[in-house]
Amino acid sequence: MDDPDVKLLVFIVLLAGLAGAFWLFRDDILPAADEPVVMQPEVAVEEEPTQSGPVHPIAPFGQSTSPDRKLVPLPPLDDSDSYLLLALIDIFGPDVEPVLVNEALVDNFVTTIDNLTRSHVAEKIRPVNRLSESFVADATDDKGLYYLNPDSYKRYDLLVNLVVRADLEVVVETYRRFYPLFQESYVRLGYPDGYFNDRAVEVIDHLLLTPEPKGPVRLVRPHVLYEFADAELEALSSGQKLLLRMGSENAASIKQVLKEFRALIV
Repeated sequence: MDDPDVKLLVFIVLLAGLAGAFWLFRDDILPAADEPVVMQPEVAVEEEPTQSGPVHPIAPFGQSTSPDRKLVPLPPLDDSDSYLLLALIDIFGPDVEPVLVNEALVDNFVTTIDNLTRSHVAEKIRPVNRLSESFVADATDDKGLYYLNPDSYKRYDLLVNLVVRADLEVVVETYRRFYPLFQESYVRLGYPDGYFNDRAVEVIDHLLLTPEPKGPVRLVRPHVLYEFADAELEALSSGQKLLLRMGSENAASIKQVLKEFRALIV
């Protein structure tokens, strides 16, 4: 093995073997070449425009042009009860005074309107006192089933007549006059970025969708209070149920006033 030619031959064979092994196992030995990265253009996602103001801005109330009628500035919200009550008596007449609560009128109006689309309006936040007449339901031969007596509709006649007879343009003028207080109350209720007039329009649209039952309204009484036997009617909001309880004629009258009022505040 000391022959240099033999050593050279062995070296060449080893080198050839290593080269062959390297070629066979090149994928395992060499790192994989990086594949070219194709840059995909980013798809621009259009963001929903944020609401920066009221959908239905209410026109500011201007000072009266009548020389003998000068309006005093609005009082603070918490001191506004007597001021608003006098304005409502001017619109609806003296019969409206015993119907209304005697404190927190603005807050109660705002809170009640906001809750009319929900399932319940607590009695303590309502601007209107409890009706004097009793709710009347007639029992049927079917145990546990009742019918809403049409006499119950008469409980709402006074309120409906006050609303229907009112001059809507004067109502809207008063609404605009007191709107800063309504807005302040709405913000205090928990809507710092909300606009009360937008909410009022939304509630009106909701009430106008109240269905009109065909035939007598059936009731059940699982506990102390009556409920609508029809599950779809029972699932309605507190405001829609109120329209049902006052009867189709009264409900139609109120809906008509709401339509006209909506047209004047948008």
